[in-house]
Amino acid sequence: MSTVPPSTPPPPHVEKMRAENLGAKFPDAVALRGITMPVIEHKVTAVIGPSGCGKSTFIRCLNRMHEVVPGATTSGDVLLDGKSIYGSAVDPVGVRRKVGMVFQKPNPFPEMSVRDNVLSGLRLNGIRPASPDVVVEAALTQAAMWDEMRDSLDRPGGSLSGGQQQRLCIARCLALEPEVILMDEPCSSLDPIATARIEELIHDLRERYTIVIVTHSMQQAARVSDLTAFFYLGELVEYGLADVLFTRPEDPRTEEYITGRFG
Repeated sequence: MSTVPPSTPPPPHVEKMRAENLGAKFPDAVALRGITMPVIEHKVTAVIGPSGCGKSTFIRCLNRMHEVVPGATTSGDVLLDGKSIYGSAVDPVGVRRKVGMVFQKPNPFPEMSVRDNVLSGLRLNGIRPASPDVVVEAALTQAAMWDEMRDSLDRPGGSLSGGQQQRLCIARCLALEPEVILMDEPCSSLDPIATARIEELIHDLRERYTIVIVTHSMQQAARVSDLTAFFYLGELVEYGLADVLFTRPEDPRTEEYITGRFG
């Protein structure tokens, strides 16, 4: 079972989410083995580790997306504001509204306008806002896109640059007013300039949202995160304050990974 070292933020801090002995399986593989770990409110938590270590599966368990894979199962629990998201009476769609996801590859609807892309998540959830233009402006403003898109709201989403498309996907997520935002390697397909814009955005969004980001880049994790978790072979090896984990890791496997000896 994976346990958490005591290197959490000094009080006061609030656990927005918590994984409790979380396990996850695919039909032919075990992905996570007994992960116990908090997600601290209004902080950025980075999840790092080599390919296949369970990083993406972990965050997909945080909003019940893992279970949409045929044959995939979970064990243990995940708490949101102290309440299980895996209870028999809990609606997974409602969980995903509160815990939004931004994927590795930008996935706007290519033929749909910028405006309609922002509103698409609401519409798919059967929500018709009374003032859609207000929602669009607010979401694009939070995603640092309003100034560049305010006169181009009818432009197809697929015509934007890669970085703009990813920020548009973030705006679509924000329009649903989530409490937690999960980001699965959101910069892996972006150039350095677009990556810097996304990182600046993450820094700004932490004031209003709790963020968990999966990244292969240890430099990015060190730049954007308040806390970092190192996963290896489906286990949580080490978790704590980012500046401590990257400079004074407690586990030799963490040191070997961040110094490039494997992974």
